[in-house]
Amino acid sequence: MGHVGPAAQRGFTVIELLVALVIMGLAYALAGPLITNGSTGTELKASARQLAAGLRKARSDAVATRHETVLTIDVEGHSFQISGDPRVHQLPKSVSVKLFTAQSELVNATTGSIRFFPDGGATGGRITLSARERNYDVDINWLTGQVNILD
Repeated sequence: MGHVGPAAQRGFTVIELLVALVIMGLAYALAGPLITNGSTGTELKASARQLAAGLRKARSDAVATRHETVLTIDVEGHSFQISGDPRVHQLPKSVSVKLFTAQSELVNATTGSIRFFPDGGATGGRITLSARERNYDVDINWLTGQVNILD
């Protein structure tokens, strides 16, 4: 009655192990790109927030000091700097940067500025950050100097 014969299995067969390995391999092949895209998307969003914070700080500095404040962005160097602040803020190299600003604010082919005025206004423009197929636009309203991140 309760006797287990020698043919009873105690563990997994080689075929069962191979099937399990193939299933895990397929799951990794499908999930791998999703995980990579997720980290790039997170890095991209963090970069957009960092840039928007820098722009908002430049605007508040202009209003508080009653002097023009300039955020200068180096598209090729993936960095930006606020006038009056020696720190250079680095953006990840994996993030592509494009700047659309007033012609008068272009320093050269790879560097340009967004200028904020004491009344809160700005020269306006858009900075586009992208990685893979995803991008964020950081818009600067010329009239109000308001900064918005658009997905």
